Amino acid sequence: MRGIPSRHLVYHPVHEYFNSSMDELPQSDATAIEETFTVPKEPDEFRVILLNDDFTTMEFVVSVLMTIFHKTLPEATRIMIDVHRKGRGIVGEFSYDIAATKINQVHMLARQMGFPLKCTMEKV
Repeated sequence: MRGIPSRHLVYHPVHEYFNSSMDELPQSDATAIEETFTVPKEPDEFRVILLNDDFTTMEFVVSVLMTIFHKTLPEATRIMIDVHRKGRGIVGEFSYDIAATKINQVHMLARQMGFPLKCTMEKV
């Protein structure tokens, strides 16, 4: 035992154990593991809708669409016109968490500025 380094006394039996245990795996167990694997489901999408009111200014709505939803000026103006004419306008589709966060941001900003602007979401 004097000529054998001590790491071989520990390493060799452990190494042999793992090598032998891997050889003993039945093939049917390996295929069963492959069959139980499922592909993760895509998160549900939610449509964020801006609602019309008689007090919020058009300029503020355009500003909200550009800052919170990152719309360009032409896109924000088109959505604002839809909200004004139809009573509601679709802002975009997002996962639940993002949609809820953006709706909360709209409500907080509107309250800070003294407007009753409302936003809602519906499942796509």
